[in-house]
Amino acid sequence: MSNAGMTIAVVGTGDMGSAVGAALVRAGYRVVTAGQGRSAASRGLAENAGIEDLGSLAAVVRAAAVVLSIVPPSAARAFATQIARVINETGARPTFADCNAVAPATVREVAAIIAPTGAPFVDVGIVGRGPGVGGERTRFYVSGTERRAVLELKVPEIELIDLGPEVGTASALKMAYSSLNKGTDALLTAMLLAAERLGVRAPLMRELAGSQAEALARMRVRVPFLGATAARYAPEMAEIAATYESVGVTPAFHRGAEWLYQLVATTPFAAETRATQPRERSLDAAVAVYVNALDRAAQG
Repeated sequence: MSNAGMTIAVVGTGDMGSAVGAALVRAGYRVVTAGQGRSAASRGLAENAGIEDLGSLAAVVRAAAVVLSIVPPSAARAFATQIARVINETGARPTFADCNAVAPATVREVAAIIAPTGAPFVDVGIVGRGPGVGGERTRFYVSGTERRAVLELKVPEIELIDLGPEVGTASALKMAYSSLNKGTDALLTAMLLAAERLGVRAPLMRELAGSQAEALARMRVRVPFLGATAARYAPEMAEIAATYESVGVTPAFHRGAEWLYQLVATTPFAAETRATQPRERSLDAAVAVYVNALDRAAQG
């Protein structure tokens, strides 16, 4: 079957979901979503990506061969419960791929929610920036006995990597990767807050310029722009902490990262999206806003 003969659903259509959907559209697939109840920003991203809004989840389930769940980690179980009900009501049996940043234990819970419907289930861990962002291919790590439905997708901007038949393997890799990537940004931000409160940030920055230039460059590029994703990253850090704890490794690092992202989510920056963020914001300006949030938290 050609790509043009296959319909793929992407729910939801935030930054990553809309980017994945756009890549599927460029590869020739018909891509659909359920915009009912979604934010205007999410619906706008879907429209700009060429994703067809069918309105209801029932219409999406009837139309799609594969449903890609790309929702915030905290919503993964609830969305699985919702779509399981719709699958039962419609009698359609699309392959359901959980592509969310959740712990292996969580994705197995999601699989258990879907199992009674008879719909095939696939565990997918998405690594890298969205397709079309930054020039590199986005990696889809795929596991589960029904994984072939996802592995057979033909999308030049997405690299599909087979991790075998066990549900949870793809999510485990995603957790390990994110624990470094997003965990590092949280650590750098926490360090800046501590240095500011201790009154040593200015000499510290001079030291970093000489001895940790790579870390300093990362701070300047990433730390000022955490607000748009902080509310989504906080529960992801909780999933990482649970993953670490499940194998006897301390969860404390990422409980701290969860705290940091929760703090950033209280700042005015949290009202931004990646699309509406300013192109430039100084590290000094961002730290001032984060310290203000820290002060408010201490007071109340």
